[in-house]
Amino acid sequence: MKKAFILFLLPLILSAQADFDVVKDSKWLTDYDKALKEATKESKNVLVYFTGSDWCPPCKMLKTDLFDSQEFKAISKDYVLLYVDVPRNSDLLTPEQMAHNKEVMGKYNKKGVFPLLKIVNGKGNALDEYSGYSMNGEIQYHLDLLNKYK
Repeated sequence: MKKAFILFLLPLILSAQADFDVVKDSKWLTDYDKALKEATKESKNVLVYFTGSDWCPPCKMLKTDLFDSQEFKAISKDYVLLYVDVPRNSDLLTPEQMAHNKEVMGKYNKKGVFPLLKIVNGKGNALDEYSGYSMNGEIQYHLDLLNKYK
Protein backbone atom coordinates (compact mmCIF):
# COMPACT_ATOMS: atom_id res chain seq x y z
CA MET A 1 0.00 0.00 0.00
CA LYS A 2 2.84 2.40 0.82
CA LYS A 3 4.46 1.76 -2.55
CA ALA A 4 1.21 2.50 -4.37
CA PHE A 5 0.81 5.73 -2.41
CA ILE A 6 4.36 6.80 -3.26
CA LEU A 7 3.81 5.99 -6.94
CA PHE A 8 0.65 8.09 -6.82
CA LEU A 9 2.49 11.06 -5.30
CA LEU A 10 5.55 10.90 -7.55
CA PRO A 11 3.96 12.75 -10.52
CA LEU A 12 2.72 15.49 -8.20
CA ILE A 13 6.17 15.96 -6.69
CA LEU A 14 7.84 15.99 -10.09
CA SER A 15 5.40 18.52 -11.51
CA ALA A 16 5.98 20.82 -8.55
CA GLN A 17 9.72 20.48 -9.12
CA ALA A 18 9.26 21.44 -12.75
CA ASP A 19 7.84 24.82 -11.72
CA PHE A 20 10.87 25.42 -9.48
CA ASP A 21 13.00 25.03 -12.60
CA VAL A 22 11.70 28.47 -13.56
CA VAL A 23 13.96 29.84 -10.83
CA LYS A 24 16.95 27.57 -11.46
CA ASP A 25 17.12 27.92 -15.23
CA SER A 26 16.69 31.66 -15.54
CA LYS A 27 17.31 34.99 -13.93
CA TRP A 28 14.36 34.83 -11.55
CA LEU A 29 15.13 36.29 -8.13
CA THR A 30 13.33 35.25 -4.96
CA ASP A 31 14.19 38.28 -2.80
CA TYR A 32 11.94 41.33 -3.12
CA ASP A 33 14.45 43.90 -1.81
CA LYS A 34 17.17 42.58 -4.09
CA ALA A 35 14.80 42.78 -7.07
CA LEU A 36 13.93 46.42 -6.32
CA LYS A 37 17.60 47.35 -5.93
CA GLU A 38 18.47 45.69 -9.21
CA ALA A 39 15.51 47.35 -10.95
CA THR A 40 16.60 50.77 -9.72
CA LYS A 41 20.21 50.14 -10.69
CA GLU A 42 19.28 48.93 -14.19
CA SER A 43 16.35 51.34 -14.72
CA LYS A 44 13.94 48.46 -15.27
CA ASN A 45 10.57 47.43 -13.92
CA VAL A 46 10.07 44.26 -11.89
CA LEU A 47 7.89 41.42 -13.13
CA VAL A 48 6.50 39.71 -10.05
CA TYR A 49 5.14 36.23 -10.73
CA PHE A 50 2.85 34.77 -8.05
CA THR A 51 2.47 31.00 -8.31
CA GLY A 52 1.35 27.98 -6.36
CA SER A 53 3.94 25.64 -7.82
CA ASP A 54 2.67 22.41 -6.34
CA TRP A 55 -1.09 22.86 -6.53
CA CYS A 56 -2.03 25.37 -9.27
CA PRO A 57 -2.57 23.76 -12.71
CA PRO A 58 -2.85 27.12 -14.55
CA CYS A 59 0.49 28.16 -12.99
CA LYS A 60 2.15 25.01 -14.30
CA MET A 61 0.73 25.51 -17.79
CA LEU A 62 1.74 29.18 -17.81
CA LYS A 63 5.32 28.12 -17.17
CA THR A 64 5.25 25.92 -20.25
CA ASP A 65 3.23 28.19 -22.52
CA LEU A 66 4.63 31.60 -21.54
CA PHE A 67 7.90 31.37 -19.64
CA ASP A 68 9.40 28.74 -21.95
CA SER A 69 8.45 30.74 -25.07
CA GLN A 70 10.97 32.61 -27.21
CA GLU A 71 8.80 35.73 -26.96
CA PHE A 72 9.05 35.76 -23.17
CA LYS A 73 12.77 35.07 -23.22
CA ALA A 74 13.24 38.16 -25.41
CA ILE A 75 10.94 40.41 -23.35
CA SER A 76 12.26 39.21 -20.00
CA LYS A 77 15.61 40.89 -20.66
CA ASP A 78 13.83 44.21 -20.12
CA TYR A 79 12.65 43.22 -16.63
CA VAL A 80 13.98 42.18 -13.28
CA LEU A 81 12.17 38.91 -12.58
CA LEU A 82 10.81 38.08 -9.12
CA TYR A 83 9.39 34.61 -8.41
CA VAL A 84 6.93 34.45 -5.49
CA ASP A 85 5.85 30.88 -4.80
CA VAL A 86 3.24 29.88 -2.23
CA PRO A 87 3.19 26.08 -2.32
CA ARG A 88 0.95 24.00 -0.09
CA ASN A 89 3.80 21.59 0.66
CA SER A 90 5.79 23.45 3.30
CA ASP A 91 8.88 21.33 2.59
CA LEU A 92 9.37 23.00 -0.80
CA LEU A 93 10.55 26.31 0.70
CA THR A 94 12.45 27.31 3.78
CA PRO A 95 10.30 28.87 6.51
CA GLU A 96 12.11 32.16 5.88
CA GLN A 97 11.36 32.11 2.16
CA MET A 98 7.71 31.22 2.81
CA ALA A 99 7.40 34.12 5.28
CA HIS A 100 9.05 36.44 2.74
CA ASN A 101 6.69 35.30 -0.03
CA LYS A 102 3.62 35.77 2.16
CA GLU A 103 4.81 39.27 3.03
CA VAL A 104 5.13 40.13 -0.68
CA MET A 105 1.68 38.61 -1.25
CA GLY A 106 0.27 40.83 1.48
CA LYS A 107 1.56 43.85 -0.38
CA TYR A 108 0.83 42.97 -4.03
CA ASN A 109 -1.60 40.02 -4.07
CA LYS A 110 -4.01 40.53 -1.19
CA LYS A 111 -6.76 38.49 -2.85
CA GLY A 112 -4.48 35.48 -3.30
CA VAL A 113 -4.95 35.18 -7.06
CA PHE A 114 -2.84 32.57 -8.91
CA PRO A 115 -1.22 32.87 -11.32
CA LEU A 116 -0.66 36.60 -11.19
CA LEU A 117 1.80 38.74 -13.12
CA LYS A 118 2.36 42.12 -11.47
CA ILE A 119 4.49 44.91 -12.89
CA VAL A 120 6.22 47.02 -10.23
CA ASN A 121 8.64 49.89 -10.71
CA GLY A 122 11.97 50.24 -8.90
CA LYS A 123 10.30 52.23 -6.12
CA GLY A 124 7.88 49.39 -5.42
CA ASN A 125 4.84 51.06 -6.96
CA ALA A 126 2.48 48.68 -8.74
CA LEU A 127 1.95 49.69 -12.37
CA ASP A 128 -0.31 46.96 -13.75
CA GLU A 129 -1.22 43.28 -13.50
CA TYR A 130 -2.73 40.36 -15.33
CA SER A 131 -4.27 37.48 -13.41
CA GLY A 132 -5.24 33.96 -14.30
CA TYR A 133 -4.61 31.70 -17.24
CA SER A 134 -7.18 29.75 -19.24
CA MET A 135 -4.67 26.98 -20.12
CA ASN A 136 -5.57 27.15 -23.82
CA GLY A 137 -2.14 28.22 -25.04
CA GLU A 138 -3.22 31.84 -25.57
CA ILE A 139 -0.49 34.01 -24.04
CA GLN A 140 -0.94 37.17 -26.08
CA TYR A 141 -2.62 39.03 -23.19
CA HIS A 142 0.40 38.27 -21.00
CA LEU A 143 2.82 39.35 -23.72
CA ASP A 144 0.85 42.56 -24.33
CA LEU A 145 1.15 43.44 -20.64
CA LEU A 146 4.88 42.80 -20.67
CA ASN A 147 5.46 44.74 -23.88
CA LYS A 148 3.58 47.71 -22.44
CA TYR A 149 6.03 48.27 -19.56
CA LYS A 150 9.40 47.17 -20.93
